[in-house]
Amino acid sequence: MFLYIIRRILFLIPVLLGVAFCVFTLLYLTPGDPARMVLGEQATLTAIQEFRAREGLDQPFLIQFGNYIYKAVTQGDIGRSYVTKRSVMHEIITAFPATLKLSAFAVFIAILVGLPCGILSAIKQYSIFDTVAMIFAMIGLSMPVFWLGLLLILLFSVHLRWLPPSGFDSFKAMVLPSLALSAQSISMITRMTRSSMLEVVRADYIRTARSKGQKESVVIWVHALHNALIPVVTLCGLQFGHLLAGAILTESIFAIPGVGRLMVESIKSRDYPVVQGGVLFVAVAFSLVNLLVDLLYAYIDPRIKAQYK
Repeated sequence: MFLYIIRRILFLIPVLLGVAFCVFTLLYLTPGDPARMVLGEQATLTAIQEFRAREGLDQPFLIQFGNYIYKAVTQGDIGRSYVTKRSVMHEIITAFPATLKLSAFAVFIAILVGLPCGILSAIKQYSIFDTVAMIFAMIGLSMPVFWLGLLLILLFSVHLRWLPPSGFDSFKAMVLPSLALSAQSISMITRMTRSSMLEVVRADYIRTARSKGQKESVVIWVHALHNALIPVVTLCGLQFGHLLAGAILTESIFAIPGVGRLMVESIKSRDYPVVQGGVLFVAVAFSLVNLLVDLLYAYIDPRIKAQYK
């Protein structure tokens, strides 16, 4: 198990190098001059040239990328913000708790709602509950996050005045953005749980458990669910990683000071170091979530733990 963890962590190195190169290339080819955006339209040519020389923007692409990787590896320095002049790592660490809290709460809601709905849909296949659940799952998958967020604000903030339309400093303020962000995850977990459970409940060992006189609740919640959890856990882990990376629209709509909103503002102002650092940070978080999911497999299925050994 230990060697497996070390090997997976080492695999992060080429992944992060590839992500860094792709982001660096895209930002290098993006139209617009960061110096002009930061200094303003009234800046003189001399000031712009000094800014570009100070930030290394006047050097060839490969030299810029090499210097960036060298400082990141040897000094742990992924740059400074052009706008705030603060360390990029400080900017990201300051914004990350809000994104983490939003994503964790959204995944919690998705599991709390999607898992029971998927199990009940599988148990009551082709029933009214199953039909209604699948209809709502399709609606949740098809509904854009930004549109759902605006509808929730109109209903619960503008008309009913039950919940605040923005912010993230209280439990009430967390409800609307978490619901908006979790809608698609609820639908996907419901569908995956239903599909996985339908495969398991037809297995021979489930029939054997019933023939031995086991209670139906024990058959479903212990024997069937335990063996159907592998694809569901995979999906939950992927969804958490996606939510960490994809909360940009939700944070923008609800004015949440997270990493997503920080990256949007940085893209608008051509603050390239913050954009690069934000993408790398999200890539590391996504990779670590996948590693944790793989390790969780060992505690769900002993056969997988034997393979690690």
